[in-house]
Amino acid sequence: MTDPCDDQPTRKVRLLLAEDQSMVREALAALLGLEPDLEVVAQAARGDEVVAAAREQPVDVALLDIEMPGISGLDAAALLRAEFPKLKVVILTTFGRPGYLRRAMECGADAFLVKDAPAAQLADAVRRVLRGERVIDPALAAAALADGANPLTDRECDVLRAAADGSTNAEIAAALQLSQGTVRNYLSTAIQKTGARNRAEAVRTAGDKGWL
Repeated sequence: MTDPCDDQPTRKVRLLLAEDQSMVREALAALLGLEPDLEVVAQAARGDEVVAAAREQPVDVALLDIEMPGISGLDAAALLRAEFPKLKVVILTTFGRPGYLRRAMECGADAFLVKDAPAAQLADAVRRVLRGERVIDPALAAAALADGANPLTDRECDVLRAAADGSTNAEIAAALQLSQGTVRNYLSTAIQKTGARNRAEAVRTAGDKGWL
């Protein structure tokens, strides 16, 4: 005798896709929708919309771009991990920066892939993280090992981020509630650690390596 449950379709994996470029987001959603076991049920165009989207529509896996308005995909990943500990997180990036990989792992991401990877590879990564695996682009993993750890402290990163728009020491000090002397010391140390000649170059170097 046949069990009627055998005829019931398997529930599709429910995906949240966060990407600020609408054409890229729609293309990814369409490609993932072609997979028989995957379904994009929620989308977000900003990093600060991700958690709300996950609250409104229960999902199994969140696919997050790194560079989005509001907050970054890395910050969104940390918030998702705190509120939805069982939710799997896949970080997608255009820029294969080793520092981004390290930060993604610190945020609790389950996978880290470049966006130009084939759709089939992304779909496979979704299935693998649901099996409990951690999936990392091999070239990025090798680059992260070769590049070494981020030498900057959290506060040095804060000061460099604040300096990125050309703010003066006084403006940075006011924004971060530090003295101007402390800001000068952090900037000087950050310049030395990045091997830069000035603060602007230190910001560029740290950004290029994914440390900020």
